[in-house]
Amino acid sequence: MKALLADERFRFLLAGGSASLLNWLVRFPLSMVMPYAAAVTVATLIGMAAGFVLYRSLVFRGSTRPLWLQIRDFIGVNIIAGIITVISAVILLNGPWWPEAYREFAPGISHLAGIGIGAVINFFGHKLFTFR
Repeated sequence: MKALLADERFRFLLAGGSASLLNWLVRFPLSMVMPYAAAVTVATLIGMAAGFVLYRSLVFRGSTRPLWLQIRDFIGVNIIAGIITVISAVILLNGPWWPEAYREFAPGISHLAGIGIGAVINFFGHKLFTFR
């Protein structure tokens, strides 16, 4: 386990996975009170806040950049990744590939796939810009 925790990629997956799980889970109750795209957007913002704390404390703790620069760049990277997450989720939700029998699962699966796509953008953005 110590070897895994020493690996930055594993810690990124652990921190990002936790923030992504929070993002995904809070979207369900949000969808009860707002449209799908808005719920995905708010859930993404909640996940982003959790992600900053987790990435900074678990993954990129050796960064010597000033905190305000980390926050600025974190927001910038997450805006790009968040837009890609929301657009991906909406496109996947509304595609013609959903058989009628699985249509009720489409919002959750589409949101999860959007989070995965956004996670790739996040890793490289944070590694190259936010916490370099």
